[in-house]
Amino acid sequence: MFRGLFEHALDPKGRVSIPAHFRDVLVNLEERCLIITANPDRYLVAYPTAQWNQLEQKVRSQSQFDPHVEAFKRLYVASAMECPLDKQGRILLPPLLRERGGIGRDIVFAGMGETIEIWDKALWYQVVDKDRPNWLAIKQTMANLGV
Repeated sequence: MFRGLFEHALDPKGRVSIPAHFRDVLVNLEERCLIITANPDRYLVAYPTAQWNQLEQKVRSQSQFDPHVEAFKRLYVASAMECPLDKQGRILLPPLLRERGGIGRDIVFAGMGETIEIWDKALWYQVVDKDRPNWLAIKQTMANLGV
């Protein structure tokens, strides 16, 4: 499982080192590639291939004529790209993904359990600061879910 928060910087070619903890998880999963897509909320989501395949299977099982399913495919699935890890444990974030995800030079990797979110550092802290005043309501929602 992916846990933790890590700050990194893109190199001039758009490559970034995957945090060592996340690389260890990928090695245990026998993965050398992440499927990365742009979330319309202006960040990226990285999936191990097996997790991405499960998501695609669920989407395929839905009606192709449902307008929300079509929109999800256009907004989320269509932007997905395979991003292999190189020998140094880096991935290349293609320019289109960086643009769609609002990614600048300084980024944050956030472990989200089965996925990794990749955020522009400034935007990450802006969103977290916005959510912080809602902490009591967030805790209540989680309690209502039995967490």
